[in-house]
Amino acid sequence: MIGSIIGAVGNLASTYLEGKVETQKSKAEIARAEAVAKADILRTAATHEANWEKIMATASQDSWKDEAWTILFIAIIAANFIPFLQPYIAEGFEALSRCPSWFQYAVYCSIAASFGLRGINKFKK
Repeated sequence: MIGSIIGAVGNLASTYLEGKVETQKSKAEIARAEAVAKADILRTAATHEANWEKIMATASQDSWKDEAWTILFIAIIAANFIPFLQPYIAEGFEALSRCPSWFQYAVYCSIAASFGLRGINKFKK
């Protein structure tokens, strides 16, 4: 009788331990699946971003928008070094600061689109 009780307790303990092992395996598999899913999402996002940049680069090959913004910025910077133009530059910036916020954001978006959205993220940091 004691032998059968010990055997039953041993079987019960064995079953309990097997259940624990299976639970740990299941948790590990879930964690692995989540990691794979997250990696796939990141890979897909990176692929879409690269494709978008390729499309934008192709579309802007014949565009003068980038050059126009660059020339404008160079002209503004250069004008700041010419004494008789300095008051006009200051007045221009003063006028721009009074523009509605939607217009200011439109200008920011235009510049960001011209120079690339990746570049604007560097300034955010």
